[in-house]
Amino acid sequence: MGDTANLLASVFLDTISYWWVIIPTIFLGLIVGGIPGFSAANTIIILMPLTLSMDLQTGLIFMVSLYSAARMGAGIPAILVNIPGTAGAAATPLDGYPMTRQGRGQQALAITFVSSSLGGLLTTVVALATMPILARVGFYMHSVEMIVVMLFGISLIASIAAQDMLKGLIAGFFGLMIGSIGTDVVYATPRGTMGFLELYDGVPLIPALVGLFAVSEAFIIIEKKVILTDEGQAAMANPSWSATFEGVSIALKRWVHIVWTSLIGLIIGVIPGAGASIASFVAYQQSRTFSKTPELYGTGHPEGLIAPESANNGVTSGTLVPLLVLGIPGGATAAIMLVVMQFHGVSFGPSLFERQPEVGYGMFMAMMVSYLLMILTILPLSRYMSRVTTVPTIYLAPMIISFTLVGAFVPREYMFDMFLALAFGVLGYIARRTGYHVAAILIGVILGPLLETYFLRALKKSQGDMSILFSSNIGNVLWVLLVLSLVLPPILKLKRKRRDRRLATLSGDYQ
Repeated sequence: MGDTANLLASVFLDTISYWWVIIPTIFLGLIVGGIPGFSAANTIIILMPLTLSMDLQTGLIFMVSLYSAARMGAGIPAILVNIPGTAGAAATPLDGYPMTRQGRGQQALAITFVSSSLGGLLTTVVALATMPILARVGFYMHSVEMIVVMLFGISLIASIAAQDMLKGLIAGFFGLMIGSIGTDVVYATPRGTMGFLELYDGVPLIPALVGLFAVSEAFIIIEKKVILTDEGQAAMANPSWSATFEGVSIALKRWVHIVWTSLIGLIIGVIPGAGASIASFVAYQQSRTFSKTPELYGTGHPEGLIAPESANNGVTSGTLVPLLVLGIPGGATAAIMLVVMQFHGVSFGPSLFERQPEVGYGMFMAMMVSYLLMILTILPLSRYMSRVTTVPTIYLAPMIISFTLVGAFVPREYMFDMFLALAFGVLGYIARRTGYHVAAILIGVILGPLLETYFLRALKKSQGDMSILFSSNIGNVLWVLLVLSLVLPPILKLKRKRRDRRLATLSGDYQ
Protein backbone atom coordinates (compact mmCIF):
# COMPACT_ATOMS: atom_id res chain seq x y z
CA MET A 1 0.00 0.00 0.00
CA GLY A 2 2.80 2.38 0.97
CA ASP A 3 4.73 1.61 -2.22
CA THR A 4 1.66 2.35 -4.35
CA ALA A 5 1.06 5.66 -2.55
CA ASN A 6 4.69 6.67 -3.05
CA LEU A 7 4.49 5.72 -6.72
CA LEU A 8 1.30 7.75 -7.24
CA ALA A 9 2.80 10.75 -5.43
CA SER A 10 5.93 10.53 -7.58
CA VAL A 11 3.91 10.32 -10.82
CA PHE A 12 1.70 13.22 -9.67
CA LEU A 13 4.71 15.48 -8.95
CA ASP A 14 6.32 14.47 -12.22
CA THR A 15 3.12 15.37 -14.11
CA ILE A 16 2.89 18.80 -12.46
CA SER A 17 6.37 19.55 -13.79
CA TYR A 18 4.80 19.52 -17.27
CA TRP A 19 2.67 22.61 -16.47
CA TRP A 20 4.31 24.38 -19.40
CA VAL A 21 2.61 21.83 -21.71
CA ILE A 22 -0.71 21.60 -19.85
CA ILE A 23 -1.61 25.30 -19.48
CA PRO A 24 -1.25 26.28 -23.19
CA THR A 25 -3.04 23.06 -24.15
CA ILE A 26 -5.94 23.94 -21.83
CA PHE A 27 -6.53 27.22 -23.69
CA LEU A 28 -6.21 25.43 -27.04
CA GLY A 29 -8.74 22.84 -25.86
CA LEU A 30 -11.21 25.50 -24.74
CA ILE A 31 -11.06 27.14 -28.19
CA VAL A 32 -11.34 23.79 -29.98
CA GLY A 33 -14.26 22.64 -27.81
CA GLY A 34 -16.07 25.93 -28.28
CA ILE A 35 -16.12 25.78 -32.09
CA PRO A 36 -18.84 23.45 -33.40
CA GLY A 37 -17.39 20.77 -35.64
CA PHE A 38 -13.96 20.90 -34.04
CA SER A 39 -13.19 18.43 -31.27
CA ALA A 40 -10.26 16.99 -29.40
CA ALA A 41 -10.23 14.02 -31.79
CA ASN A 42 -9.89 15.88 -35.09
CA THR A 43 -7.52 18.44 -33.52
CA ILE A 44 -5.20 15.66 -32.33
CA ILE A 45 -5.37 14.11 -35.81
CA ILE A 46 -4.35 17.44 -37.35
CA LEU A 47 -1.50 17.72 -34.85
CA MET A 48 -0.55 14.03 -35.13
CA PRO A 49 2.93 14.70 -36.64
CA LEU A 50 3.69 17.02 -33.70
CA THR A 51 2.38 14.47 -31.19
CA LEU A 52 4.42 11.63 -32.67
CA SER A 53 7.58 13.77 -32.62
CA MET A 54 7.25 14.30 -28.85
CA ASP A 55 8.45 11.78 -26.32
CA LEU A 56 5.69 9.43 -25.13
CA GLN A 57 4.99 11.12 -21.78
CA THR A 58 4.80 14.65 -23.22
CA GLY A 59 2.58 13.48 -26.07
CA LEU A 60 0.16 11.71 -23.74
CA ILE A 61 -0.04 14.68 -21.37
CA PHE A 62 -0.73 16.94 -24.36
CA MET A 63 -3.54 14.70 -25.65
CA VAL A 64 -5.17 14.14 -22.26
CA SER A 65 -5.10 17.87 -21.42
CA LEU A 66 -6.58 18.76 -24.81
CA TYR A 67 -9.28 16.11 -24.40
CA SER A 68 -10.31 17.35 -20.92
CA ALA A 69 -10.26 21.05 -21.86
CA ALA A 70 -12.22 20.52 -25.08
CA ARG A 71 -14.93 18.73 -23.11
CA MET A 72 -15.26 21.71 -20.78
CA GLY A 73 -14.94 24.25 -23.60
CA ALA A 74 -17.93 22.81 -25.45
CA GLY A 75 -20.20 24.09 -22.69
CA ILE A 76 -19.14 27.75 -23.02
CA PRO A 77 -20.95 28.62 -26.30
CA ALA A 78 -23.80 26.32 -25.27
CA ILE A 79 -24.42 28.57 -22.28
CA LEU A 80 -23.68 31.97 -23.80
CA VAL A 81 -25.21 31.72 -27.30
CA ASN A 82 -27.12 28.40 -27.28
CA ILE A 83 -24.53 26.62 -29.47
CA PRO A 84 -23.26 23.27 -28.10
CA GLY A 85 -19.63 22.85 -29.20
CA THR A 86 -20.06 19.05 -29.32
CA ALA A 87 -22.87 16.52 -28.99
CA GLY A 88 -21.75 15.93 -25.40
CA ALA A 89 -22.87 19.49 -24.56
CA ALA A 90 -26.24 19.18 -26.30
CA ALA A 91 -28.14 19.08 -22.97
CA THR A 92 -26.23 22.03 -21.48
CA PRO A 93 -28.26 24.83 -23.16
CA LEU A 94 -31.53 23.50 -21.74
CA ASP A 95 -30.87 25.42 -18.51
CA GLY A 96 -27.60 27.20 -19.24
CA TYR A 97 -28.94 29.47 -21.98
CA PRO A 98 -32.05 30.60 -20.04
CA MET A 99 -29.67 31.65 -17.23
CA THR A 100 -27.69 33.72 -19.74
CA ARG A 101 -30.79 35.43 -21.11
CA GLN A 102 -31.69 36.37 -17.53
CA GLY A 103 -28.32 38.13 -17.19
CA ARG A 104 -26.82 35.27 -15.16
CA GLY A 105 -24.28 34.15 -17.75
CA GLN A 106 -21.38 34.79 -15.38
CA GLN A 107 -23.03 32.64 -12.74
CA ALA A 108 -23.79 29.91 -15.28
CA LEU A 109 -20.17 29.78 -16.49
CA ALA A 110 -18.88 29.61 -12.91
CA ILE A 111 -21.30 26.76 -12.14
CA THR A 112 -20.16 24.95 -15.29
CA PHE A 113 -16.45 25.35 -14.57
CA VAL A 114 -16.81 24.16 -10.97
CA SER A 115 -19.11 21.22 -11.71
CA SER A 116 -17.03 20.14 -14.74
CA SER A 117 -13.75 20.35 -12.83
CA LEU A 118 -15.04 18.62 -9.71
CA GLY A 119 -16.84 15.99 -11.77
CA GLY A 120 -13.68 15.32 -13.79
CA LEU A 121 -11.48 15.23 -10.68
CA LEU A 122 -13.77 12.91 -8.75
CA THR A 123 -14.22 10.41 -11.56
CA THR A 124 -10.49 10.40 -12.28
CA VAL A 125 -9.80 9.42 -8.66
CA VAL A 126 -12.58 6.80 -8.70
CA ALA A 127 -11.39 5.39 -12.04
CA LEU A 128 -7.83 5.16 -10.75
CA ALA A 129 -8.96 3.31 -7.62
CA THR A 130 -11.44 0.93 -9.26
CA MET A 131 -9.96 0.21 -12.70
CA PRO A 132 -10.16 -3.61 -12.48
CA ILE A 133 -13.86 -3.44 -11.57
CA LEU A 134 -14.76 -0.73 -14.10
CA ALA A 135 -12.96 -2.59 -16.87
CA ARG A 136 -15.50 -5.41 -16.53
CA VAL A 137 -18.46 -3.09 -17.10
CA GLY A 138 -17.91 -3.26 -20.86
CA PHE A 139 -18.17 -7.07 -20.73
CA TYR A 140 -21.54 -6.97 -18.97
CA MET A 141 -23.10 -4.16 -21.03
CA HIS A 142 -24.29 -5.94 -24.16
CA SER A 143 -26.98 -5.03 -26.66
CA VAL A 144 -29.90 -5.58 -24.29
CA GLU A 145 -28.43 -3.43 -21.53
CA MET A 146 -27.46 -0.70 -23.98
CA ILE A 147 -31.02 -0.60 -25.34
CA VAL A 148 -32.30 0.30 -21.87
CA VAL A 149 -29.53 2.87 -21.38
CA MET A 150 -30.56 4.50 -24.68
CA LEU A 151 -34.19 4.53 -23.55
CA PHE A 152 -33.16 6.42 -20.42
CA GLY A 153 -31.85 9.19 -22.67
CA ILE A 154 -34.77 9.07 -25.09
CA SER A 155 -37.24 9.23 -22.19
CA LEU A 156 -36.00 12.79 -21.69
CA ILE A 157 -38.32 13.55 -24.63
CA ALA A 158 -41.21 12.65 -22.31
CA SER A 159 -39.87 15.07 -19.70
CA ILE A 160 -39.68 17.85 -22.28
CA ALA A 161 -43.15 16.89 -23.49
CA ALA A 162 -44.55 17.45 -20.00
CA GLN A 163 -44.97 21.15 -20.88
CA ASP A 164 -46.92 20.36 -24.06
CA MET A 165 -47.39 16.61 -24.45
CA LEU A 166 -48.48 16.53 -28.10
CA LYS A 167 -45.83 18.94 -29.41
CA GLY A 168 -43.07 17.33 -27.33
CA LEU A 169 -43.84 13.83 -28.60
CA ILE A 170 -44.21 15.04 -32.20
CA ALA A 171 -40.77 16.72 -31.99
CA GLY A 172 -39.19 13.63 -30.46
CA PHE A 173 -40.62 11.19 -32.99
CA PHE A 174 -39.74 13.56 -35.83
CA GLY A 175 -36.13 13.47 -34.58
CA LEU A 176 -36.24 9.66 -34.51
CA MET A 177 -37.46 9.68 -38.11
CA ILE A 178 -34.61 11.96 -39.18
CA GLY A 179 -32.19 9.70 -37.31
CA SER A 180 -33.37 6.71 -39.37
CA ILE A 181 -32.23 8.33 -42.64
CA GLY A 182 -29.37 6.45 -44.27
CA THR A 183 -28.69 2.82 -45.16
CA ASP A 184 -30.34 0.35 -42.83
CA VAL A 185 -27.99 -1.65 -40.61
CA VAL A 186 -29.12 -5.09 -41.83
CA TYR A 187 -29.46 -4.95 -45.63
CA ALA A 188 -27.72 -1.60 -46.33
CA THR A 189 -30.83 -0.42 -48.17
CA PRO A 190 -31.09 3.40 -48.50
CA ARG A 191 -33.90 4.94 -46.43
CA GLY A 192 -35.08 8.50 -46.89
CA THR A 193 -31.83 9.65 -48.52
CA MET A 194 -33.71 11.32 -51.43
CA GLY A 195 -30.89 10.25 -53.74
CA PHE A 196 -28.14 12.13 -51.85
CA LEU A 197 -25.03 9.95 -51.51
CA GLU A 198 -23.91 12.18 -48.64
CA LEU A 199 -26.80 10.84 -46.52
CA TYR A 200 -26.01 7.14 -47.03
CA ASP A 201 -23.97 7.15 -43.82
CA GLY A 202 -26.91 8.72 -41.99
CA VAL A 203 -27.60 12.32 -41.06
CA PRO A 204 -24.24 13.82 -39.97
CA LEU A 205 -24.47 14.92 -36.36
CA ILE A 206 -22.58 18.24 -36.44
CA PRO A 207 -24.69 19.88 -39.19
CA ALA A 208 -27.84 18.76 -37.36
CA LEU A 209 -26.49 20.06 -34.06
CA VAL A 210 -25.37 23.49 -35.28
CA GLY A 211 -28.41 23.91 -37.50
CA LEU A 212 -31.05 23.10 -34.87
CA PHE A 213 -29.36 25.11 -32.15
CA ALA A 214 -26.96 27.70 -33.58
CA VAL A 215 -28.37 28.74 -36.96
CA SER A 216 -31.97 28.75 -35.74
CA GLU A 217 -30.90 30.76 -32.69
CA ALA A 218 -29.17 33.28 -34.97
CA PHE A 219 -32.41 33.65 -36.95
CA ILE A 220 -34.29 34.24 -33.68
CA ILE A 221 -31.91 36.73 -32.06
CA ILE A 222 -31.50 38.88 -35.18
CA GLU A 223 -35.05 40.09 -34.46
CA LYS A 224 -33.82 41.63 -31.19
CA LYS A 225 -31.10 44.13 -30.31
CA VAL A 226 -29.33 41.79 -27.85
CA ILE A 227 -29.96 38.22 -26.71
CA LEU A 228 -30.63 39.32 -23.11
CA THR A 229 -34.08 40.00 -21.73
CA ASP A 230 -34.79 43.45 -20.28
CA GLU A 231 -34.07 42.08 -16.79
CA GLY A 232 -30.91 40.44 -18.12
CA GLN A 233 -29.65 43.74 -19.56
CA ALA A 234 -30.19 45.41 -16.20
CA ALA A 235 -28.32 42.60 -14.44
CA MET A 236 -25.38 42.83 -16.87
CA ALA A 237 -25.16 46.63 -16.63
CA ASN A 238 -22.86 46.49 -13.59
CA PRO A 239 -20.76 43.30 -13.77
CA SER A 240 -18.75 42.34 -10.70
CA TRP A 241 -16.84 39.42 -9.25
CA SER A 242 -19.70 38.68 -6.87
CA ALA A 243 -21.64 36.86 -9.63
CA THR A 244 -18.69 34.51 -10.19
CA PHE A 245 -18.39 33.77 -6.47
CA GLU A 246 -22.15 33.26 -6.30
CA GLY A 247 -21.94 30.71 -9.11
CA VAL A 248 -19.12 28.89 -7.31
CA SER A 249 -21.19 28.86 -4.11
CA ILE A 250 -24.26 27.50 -5.93
CA ALA A 251 -22.22 24.64 -7.41
CA LEU A 252 -20.43 23.75 -4.16
CA LYS A 253 -23.70 23.64 -2.22
CA ARG A 254 -24.88 21.01 -4.70
CA TRP A 255 -21.77 18.85 -4.39
CA VAL A 256 -23.87 15.71 -3.89
CA HIS A 257 -25.53 16.39 -7.24
CA ILE A 258 -22.11 16.78 -8.86
CA VAL A 259 -20.96 13.48 -7.37
CA TRP A 260 -23.78 11.21 -8.52
CA THR A 261 -24.23 12.74 -11.98
CA SER A 262 -20.47 12.56 -12.67
CA LEU A 263 -20.51 8.88 -11.66
CA ILE A 264 -23.23 8.31 -14.28
CA GLY A 265 -20.80 9.79 -16.81
CA LEU A 266 -17.95 7.58 -15.57
CA ILE A 267 -19.95 4.35 -15.90
CA ILE A 268 -21.28 5.26 -19.36
CA GLY A 269 -17.80 6.40 -20.42
CA VAL A 270 -16.37 2.96 -19.63
CA ILE A 271 -18.73 1.39 -22.19
CA PRO A 272 -17.00 1.54 -25.59
CA GLY A 273 -19.06 3.50 -28.11
CA ALA A 274 -21.48 5.03 -25.59
CA GLY A 275 -20.06 8.55 -25.32
CA ALA A 276 -20.72 11.91 -23.69
CA SER A 277 -23.98 12.65 -25.53
CA ILE A 278 -25.68 9.62 -23.97
CA ALA A 279 -24.19 10.43 -20.55
CA SER A 280 -25.35 14.05 -20.58
CA PHE A 281 -28.92 13.20 -21.66
CA VAL A 282 -29.22 10.35 -19.15
CA ALA A 283 -27.81 12.51 -16.33
CA TYR A 284 -30.17 15.38 -17.15
CA GLN A 285 -33.16 13.03 -17.30
CA GLN A 286 -32.27 11.38 -13.99
CA SER A 287 -31.57 14.74 -12.36
CA ARG A 288 -34.99 16.02 -13.38
CA THR A 289 -36.74 12.79 -12.41
CA PHE A 290 -35.49 12.78 -8.83
CA SER A 291 -35.60 16.53 -8.30
CA LYS A 292 -37.98 18.07 -5.77
CA THR A 293 -38.60 20.90 -8.24
CA PRO A 294 -38.75 19.29 -11.73
CA GLU A 295 -40.92 22.14 -13.01
CA LEU A 296 -37.91 24.49 -12.76
CA TYR A 297 -35.88 22.52 -15.31
CA GLY A 298 -35.62 24.34 -18.61
CA THR A 299 -36.05 27.75 -16.98
CA GLY A 300 -32.46 28.29 -15.83
CA HIS A 301 -32.24 25.82 -12.94
CA PRO A 302 -28.66 25.29 -11.63
CA GLU A 303 -29.13 21.53 -11.20
CA GLY A 304 -30.20 21.27 -14.85
CA LEU A 305 -26.84 22.79 -15.77
CA ILE A 306 -24.74 20.83 -13.28
CA ALA A 307 -26.05 17.40 -14.32
CA PRO A 308 -24.96 17.31 -18.01
CA GLU A 309 -21.69 19.16 -17.38
CA SER A 310 -20.62 16.86 -14.53
CA ALA A 311 -21.63 13.79 -16.53
CA ASN A 312 -19.88 14.65 -19.79
CA ASN A 313 -16.66 15.46 -17.93
CA GLY A 314 -17.03 12.21 -15.99
CA VAL A 315 -16.91 10.41 -19.33
CA THR A 316 -13.32 11.55 -20.01
CA SER A 317 -11.73 9.37 -17.33
CA GLY A 318 -14.11 6.52 -18.12
CA THR A 319 -12.88 6.24 -21.71
CA LEU A 320 -9.30 5.72 -20.49
CA VAL A 321 -10.18 2.61 -18.46
CA PRO A 322 -10.91 0.14 -21.31
CA LEU A 323 -8.07 1.71 -23.32
CA LEU A 324 -5.39 1.05 -20.71
CA VAL A 325 -6.70 -2.17 -19.14
CA LEU A 326 -8.05 -3.90 -22.25
CA GLY A 327 -6.55 -2.01 -25.19
CA ILE A 328 -10.09 -1.13 -26.35
CA PRO A 329 -10.65 2.61 -26.98
CA GLY A 330 -13.80 4.00 -25.38
CA GLY A 331 -14.20 6.78 -27.95
CA ALA A 332 -12.67 8.58 -30.95
CA THR A 333 -10.06 10.49 -28.92
CA ALA A 334 -9.07 7.33 -27.02
CA ALA A 335 -8.66 5.54 -30.37
CA ILE A 336 -6.14 8.17 -31.49
CA MET A 337 -4.32 7.84 -28.17
CA LEU A 338 -4.16 4.10 -28.87
CA VAL A 339 -2.44 4.74 -32.21
CA VAL A 340 0.14 7.05 -30.60
CA MET A 341 0.84 4.60 -27.78
CA GLN A 342 1.23 1.70 -30.23
CA PHE A 343 3.64 3.85 -32.25
CA HIS A 344 5.79 4.12 -29.12
CA GLY A 345 5.57 0.37 -28.45
CA VAL A 346 3.28 0.44 -25.41
CA SER A 347 1.65 -2.91 -24.56
CA PHE A 348 -1.77 -2.72 -22.93
CA GLY A 349 -3.27 -4.69 -20.06
CA PRO A 350 -2.94 -4.82 -16.26
CA SER A 351 0.82 -5.38 -16.59
CA LEU A 352 1.15 -1.86 -18.08
CA PHE A 353 0.83 -0.40 -14.58
CA GLU A 354 3.74 -2.56 -13.41
CA ARG A 355 6.10 -2.22 -16.38
CA GLN A 356 5.35 1.42 -17.31
CA PRO A 357 3.55 3.04 -14.35
CA GLU A 358 4.46 6.51 -15.64
CA VAL A 359 2.28 5.77 -18.69
CA GLY A 360 -0.64 4.00 -17.02
CA TYR A 361 -0.94 6.17 -13.93
CA GLY A 362 0.48 9.18 -15.75
CA MET A 363 -2.56 9.55 -18.04
CA PHE A 364 -4.92 9.74 -15.06
CA MET A 365 -2.60 12.12 -13.26
CA ALA A 366 -2.43 14.32 -16.37
CA MET A 367 -6.22 14.47 -16.37
CA MET A 368 -6.28 15.27 -12.65
CA VAL A 369 -3.69 18.06 -12.97
CA SER A 370 -5.50 19.43 -16.05
CA TYR A 371 -8.77 19.80 -14.15
CA LEU A 372 -6.98 21.39 -11.18
CA LEU A 373 -5.26 23.94 -13.41
CA MET A 374 -8.46 24.55 -15.39
CA ILE A 375 -10.42 25.66 -12.34
CA LEU A 376 -7.59 28.02 -11.38
CA THR A 377 -6.99 29.50 -14.83
CA ILE A 378 -10.46 29.49 -16.41
CA LEU A 379 -12.78 30.42 -13.54
CA PRO A 380 -11.59 34.08 -13.39
CA LEU A 381 -12.41 34.45 -17.10
CA SER A 382 -16.14 33.81 -16.59
CA ARG A 383 -16.71 37.51 -15.87
CA TYR A 384 -15.19 38.54 -19.21
CA MET A 385 -16.62 35.67 -21.29
CA SER A 386 -20.15 36.57 -20.22
CA ARG A 387 -19.76 40.02 -21.85
CA VAL A 388 -20.26 38.31 -25.22
CA THR A 389 -23.99 38.40 -24.48
CA THR A 390 -24.00 42.21 -24.61
CA VAL A 391 -22.77 42.33 -28.22
CA PRO A 392 -25.54 43.65 -30.53
CA THR A 393 -27.17 40.85 -32.50
CA ILE A 394 -26.56 42.68 -35.79
CA TYR A 395 -22.90 41.64 -35.33
CA LEU A 396 -23.40 38.46 -33.28
CA ALA A 397 -25.85 36.65 -35.59
CA PRO A 398 -23.65 36.76 -38.76
CA MET A 399 -20.63 35.66 -36.70
CA ILE A 400 -22.59 32.70 -35.28
CA ILE A 401 -23.77 31.59 -38.72
CA SER A 402 -20.28 31.96 -40.25
CA PHE A 403 -18.48 30.00 -37.51
CA THR A 404 -21.09 27.27 -37.35
CA LEU A 405 -21.21 26.74 -41.11
CA VAL A 406 -17.43 26.31 -41.10
CA GLY A 407 -17.88 23.91 -38.18
CA ALA A 408 -20.45 21.93 -40.18
CA PHE A 409 -17.95 21.63 -43.06
CA VAL A 410 -14.95 20.48 -41.00
CA PRO A 411 -15.80 16.86 -39.97
CA ARG A 412 -16.43 15.46 -43.49
CA GLU A 413 -15.32 18.41 -45.65
CA TYR A 414 -18.51 18.30 -47.76
CA MET A 415 -20.16 21.49 -49.00
CA PHE A 416 -23.37 19.49 -48.71
CA ASP A 417 -23.06 19.58 -44.91
CA MET A 418 -23.09 23.40 -44.90
CA PHE A 419 -26.36 23.46 -46.83
CA LEU A 420 -27.69 20.73 -44.54
CA ALA A 421 -26.88 22.90 -41.50
CA LEU A 422 -28.84 25.77 -43.08
CA ALA A 423 -31.77 23.41 -43.75
CA PHE A 424 -31.73 22.29 -40.11
CA GLY A 425 -31.50 25.96 -39.13
CA VAL A 426 -34.72 26.73 -41.00
CA LEU A 427 -36.32 23.64 -39.45
CA GLY A 428 -35.19 24.72 -35.98
CA TYR A 429 -36.47 28.27 -36.54
CA ILE A 430 -39.91 26.99 -37.58
CA ALA A 431 -39.93 24.61 -34.58
CA ARG A 432 -39.10 27.42 -32.14
CA ARG A 433 -41.68 29.76 -33.66
CA THR A 434 -44.43 27.14 -33.45
CA GLY A 435 -43.64 25.95 -29.92
CA TYR A 436 -41.77 22.70 -30.66
CA HIS A 437 -38.63 21.96 -28.64
CA VAL A 438 -35.48 21.56 -30.77
CA ALA A 439 -33.79 19.56 -27.99
CA ALA A 440 -36.43 16.83 -28.38
CA ILE A 441 -35.66 16.67 -32.12
CA LEU A 442 -31.91 16.47 -31.46
CA ILE A 443 -32.31 13.67 -28.90
CA GLY A 444 -34.05 11.60 -31.56
CA VAL A 445 -31.39 12.37 -34.18
CA ILE A 446 -28.53 11.39 -31.83
CA LEU A 447 -29.94 8.40 -29.95
CA GLY A 448 -32.34 6.97 -32.55
CA PRO A 449 -29.72 5.34 -34.82
CA LEU A 450 -27.83 3.96 -31.80
CA LEU A 451 -31.01 2.45 -30.38
CA GLU A 452 -31.86 0.83 -33.72
CA THR A 453 -28.37 -0.65 -34.05
CA TYR A 454 -28.39 -2.27 -30.62
CA PHE A 455 -32.01 -3.41 -31.00
CA LEU A 456 -31.38 -5.17 -34.33
CA ARG A 457 -28.14 -6.65 -32.97
CA ALA A 458 -30.09 -8.15 -30.06
CA LEU A 459 -32.78 -9.56 -32.37
CA LYS A 460 -30.12 -11.04 -34.63
CA LYS A 461 -28.60 -12.90 -31.67
CA SER A 462 -31.99 -14.26 -30.62
CA GLN A 463 -33.15 -15.00 -34.20
CA GLY A 464 -36.02 -12.55 -33.84
CA ASP A 465 -37.16 -13.57 -30.35
CA MET A 466 -38.28 -10.37 -28.54
CA SER A 467 -37.98 -12.05 -25.14
CA ILE A 468 -34.21 -11.47 -25.34
CA LEU A 469 -34.91 -7.92 -24.15
CA PHE A 470 -35.74 -9.41 -20.75
CA SER A 471 -33.16 -12.20 -20.69
CA SER A 472 -30.45 -10.35 -18.75
CA ASN A 473 -30.43 -9.84 -14.98
CA ILE A 474 -28.66 -6.50 -15.32
CA GLY A 475 -31.02 -5.53 -18.13
CA ASN A 476 -34.07 -6.42 -16.03
CA VAL A 477 -32.80 -4.25 -13.17
CA LEU A 478 -32.33 -1.40 -15.65
CA TRP A 479 -35.86 -1.97 -17.00
CA VAL A 480 -37.27 -1.63 -13.50
CA LEU A 481 -35.28 1.56 -12.91
CA LEU A 482 -36.47 2.96 -16.24
CA VAL A 483 -40.12 2.27 -15.41
CA LEU A 484 -39.67 3.83 -11.96
CA SER A 485 -38.04 6.94 -13.44
CA LEU A 486 -41.06 7.38 -15.73
CA VAL A 487 -43.78 6.51 -13.21
CA LEU A 488 -42.45 8.24 -10.07
CA PRO A 489 -42.48 11.88 -11.30
CA PRO A 490 -46.25 12.03 -12.03
CA ILE A 491 -47.00 10.23 -8.75
CA LEU A 492 -44.83 12.67 -6.79
CA LYS A 493 -46.38 15.59 -8.66
CA LEU A 494 -49.87 14.36 -7.77
CA LYS A 495 -48.86 14.01 -4.11
CA ARG A 496 -47.48 17.56 -4.10
CA LYS A 497 -50.72 18.91 -5.56
CA ARG A 498 -52.79 17.08 -2.95
CA ARG A 499 -50.54 18.36 -0.17
CA ASP A 500 -50.80 21.93 -1.48
CA ARG A 501 -54.60 21.67 -1.69
CA ARG A 502 -54.73 20.28 1.83
CA LEU A 503 -52.55 23.11 3.14
CA ALA A 504 -54.66 25.67 1.27
CA THR A 505 -57.84 24.18 2.80
CA LEU A 506 -56.37 24.20 6.29
CA SER A 507 -55.21 27.79 5.81
CA GLY A 508 -58.72 28.78 4.68
CA ASP A 509 -60.34 27.06 7.67
CA TYR A 510 -57.90 28.77 10.01
CA GLN A 511 -58.77 32.18 8.60
